[in-house]
Amino acid sequence: MATALVLSLLFLASAALLSVTVTRSKKPNQPPSPPKFPIIGNLLQLGSLPHRSLRHLSEKYGPLMLLHLFRIPTLIISSPEMAQQILKTHDLSFAGRPQLYSAKQLFYGCKDILFSPYGEYWRQVRKICVLELLSNKQVKSFRRIREEEVVSMIDQLSESCITSSAVDLRHVLTKLSNSIVSRVALGKKYGGEDGNEGFFNMIREYGVLLAAFCIGDYFPSLAWVDVVTGLNGRLNKASRTMDAFLDRVIKEHQERKEIGGQDGDDQRDFVDVLLHLQEYSEIGVEMDRDSIKAIILDMFNAATETTAMTMEWVMAELTKNSEVMKKAQDELRRVMAGKQKVEEDDLHQMHYLKCVIKETLRLHPVAPLLAPKESNTEVMLQGYSIPSKTRVIVNAWAIARDPKSWERPDEFLPERFANNPIDFKGQNFQYIPFGAGRRACPGISFAIPTMELSLANLLYFFDWKMPDGLRGEDLDMSEAGGVTVGLRFPLRLVAMRHIS
Repeated sequence: MATALVLSLLFLASAALLSVTVTRSKKPNQPPSPPKFPIIGNLLQLGSLPHRSLRHLSEKYGPLMLLHLFRIPTLIISSPEMAQQILKTHDLSFAGRPQLYSAKQLFYGCKDILFSPYGEYWRQVRKICVLELLSNKQVKSFRRIREEEVVSMIDQLSESCITSSAVDLRHVLTKLSNSIVSRVALGKKYGGEDGNEGFFNMIREYGVLLAAFCIGDYFPSLAWVDVVTGLNGRLNKASRTMDAFLDRVIKEHQERKEIGGQDGDDQRDFVDVLLHLQEYSEIGVEMDRDSIKAIILDMFNAATETTAMTMEWVMAELTKNSEVMKKAQDELRRVMAGKQKVEEDDLHQMHYLKCVIKETLRLHPVAPLLAPKESNTEVMLQGYSIPSKTRVIVNAWAIARDPKSWERPDEFLPERFANNPIDFKGQNFQYIPFGAGRRACPGISFAIPTMELSLANLLYFFDWKMPDGLRGEDLDMSEAGGVTVGLRFPLRLVAMRHIS
């Protein structure tokens, strides 16, 4: 009897041990992860500048690191090799987007390109934008607009030279970028001296709200907290205000077409193109009025502030590095040889300026953490199991400062791009300021000509110095936190008209 009892207990213990062993063996092998707090997970470890905090963590836990933001598993990618796995090898598996509440509220249920779920709608809408709105032909057709707005900026800056007063370059460059995008997308300027400052403020409010933390995204049962804090009300107000404005813009375009106020395809703006495609059903999916509004909003949110921020970083680095500034200006003034203005036909000769812009995008990508992706199936990476619905964040800032890829990675050295085939178009994974793969930013061809033309004119016509007797080395280069990362304080410089 006792022997039978002992044998029975041994059998049960063996079965229990086997069950634990089987259970443990079935648990997926997950990437390294730092210790987390109850409920909030690793949220506090993000810090005020997540791209920097995440690089610090990756130095300990590796370039493939798993965080838990509340209950959401989030994969952090911090090396070119792992970025290539996510953005190329397994691009299709990570083509999804998490459906965030703020994006759904502000972009008509995510009918835009940036936040739209991966699928046929996204493929067709992105194809439209690339071929009809952002193709090289279309971008070239807007050359006159870019040149006119840059000339206007130079004229305004010239007035400041009379009094030698410092100018807020952030304001100047944001206004320039907004004016160009407004004319290209909507047909005329909104925001500025025309009395439409309200639109400019709406775009800024969108940027703030997209960076806001919605607790409902992580705990749906606690979505009422976003109502109590007022976030839900701000989202509703912003979306209603913007919707009314865009309705008015579309109505103006339709009325103009009815009275024959459109003189050929070269005069068409983005709204005209989208209305034409909608009217003649030239795409494979339904594109309604909300789709048009969402796509136009993408243009402003992706092109206005980011372009201006990059140009501000360029001017800050040049101010900080006077020898680089002089070298860029010497090239410009040698190539231009006394011409009255820099035009886009001249830009192909500005080799060093192009290196300066590339180096600035490397050191200061304005979207240091690429827009979050989401896995749509289980994937094996480096022997680790990545479940479906895992969010993925690629730290483009950390990758661009990886000492394994870049010599003296934290220094501003434009010469590193001279005769260097590495480019920002998504083929070189050690340098991805615009992303790569299916979800790469489609607006590169639109942003780069604006930056090159604007900066070339700023450096050709003016010499620059710090106000109040300060020197370039005194410039505060600290960053402001947010989805996009610019200088913490607006760049204020004194422009002095150059006399050749």
